[in-house]
Amino acid sequence: MKNQYRFLARIIIEAKTPLNIGSGNKGIKSDSLVLRDLNGLPFIPGTTIAGLLRHTLGKDEDKYMGSQQIGSPLIITEAKMLDCDGSVLDGIIPQEKLNSELLAHFRQLPIRQHAKIGHRGATLKGGKFDEEIVLKGTRFCFEMEMLSEKDDDAKFKELLDTLTSDTFRIGSGSRSGFGEIEVVDSQCQYKKVDLEDPEQRKWYLKKSSSLCEEWQDAESIGLKKPSSKGWTTYTLQLKPVDFMLFGSGFGNDKADMTFVRESFVDWSGGTAQVKDREQVILIPASSVKGALSHRLAFHYNKIKGIFADTLAAGEKIEAFVGNNNGAVKAVFGSEGEKDAGGKIQNKKRGNVLISDIIQEASVSPKILNHVSIDRFTGGAIDGALFSEETLYAKGQSFELKLLVNNSAFEDKDVKTAFEDALKDLCSGMLPLGGGVNRGNGCFEGIIKRNGELIYGNN
Repeated sequence: MKNQYRFLARIIIEAKTPLNIGSGNKGIKSDSLVLRDLNGLPFIPGTTIAGLLRHTLGKDEDKYMGSQQIGSPLIITEAKMLDCDGSVLDGIIPQEKLNSELLAHFRQLPIRQHAKIGHRGATLKGGKFDEEIVLKGTRFCFEMEMLSEKDDDAKFKELLDTLTSDTFRIGSGSRSGFGEIEVVDSQCQYKKVDLEDPEQRKWYLKKSSSLCEEWQDAESIGLKKPSSKGWTTYTLQLKPVDFMLFGSGFGNDKADMTFVRESFVDWSGGTAQVKDREQVILIPASSVKGALSHRLAFHYNKIKGIFADTLAAGEKIEAFVGNNNGAVKAVFGSEGEKDAGGKIQNKKRGNVLISDIIQEASVSPKILNHVSIDRFTGGAIDGALFSEETLYAKGQSFELKLLVNNSAFEDKDVKTAFEDALKDLCSGMLPLGGGVNRGNGCFEGIIKRNGELIYGNN
């Protein structure tokens, strides 16, 4: 019998940061909508998981994923959401169940606002967009099956181990804080089937394609996390000096500008509980990425001796900032540029992975009122009164983790400039978020590189 053996695994994953599984469609409220199944719940296509595995495997992909000459021995199902009790939501779900406390939160998913900032600190034209995301803590279940002619599952288990890597991210925006996952190893199942054995063959033929059906006599997998070879890990322990403001893009009845709030799903009690967004602190990785990108360009230009007032005749500062800056392109990638025919050329994916910081904390918002004063009369300018909702987070502590591919540091000056930018962040010289010119967003902290302290005091 060809491919006598079948290795099967049922995998449970949890979103450690929000996921952006785009449908490719726009909506009335968002520029990018999440992909949903017939029940209106988010799901992850099997093709998405297969593509990510193929990319992660690199040169070894043909061994696992097949080629044009040899078909793929791997079968991957789509990943379906888990209910609050850990059961898989596969098939048509009754309406009363969809109205449960957990699933009701997935009718209207959070929308993240983004704005691309130029080197002058202002939003670029056409740089405003938003996207719908799946809540942090959402769990999904999917199955993987590998066909084999040999009774040796080492290759299959090695493939499963890649799912636990720190660099394995799902969905878009993986370089902007989204897509980090964790495999819930204790709930994953494994089964090896020999089709020559009548009992095992009978089990295999009766196995339902539904993810709701539980497996009998399944084993635990015991996944092993691979090392982050080829990556440098920076861990920052940050403490706010006082106020911080990461804007939601909206106002409310109390303030013209409010900080971003977002719920998340918590499984610490064994069942899923949605944490109230009013008691959650969110520091978007995209805000950190934007600030670091601009400061990286500054330090790199400083090292290279490039200054705005000493440029040669005909040179413009735009040639040394943003995507045109060598360090920014090496670390954060480039969206490319249009050629004469209007096509985008020289795209480059970023080499740094940053995760959103989302944690529960009992912090109360503070309303700060502002007014612009006329320099001549000393009175308030008409229409210049506004207010902002900020967080006074002094005493809180946040851990920010950055993974940088070592290929970004081929130029040693890039590494020096990047670490100088991190030091600015941990010394209060590089504030984050909105209203930084009004005193918001200053942090103090320490930096560790691969576990070794390189800045600050423990």
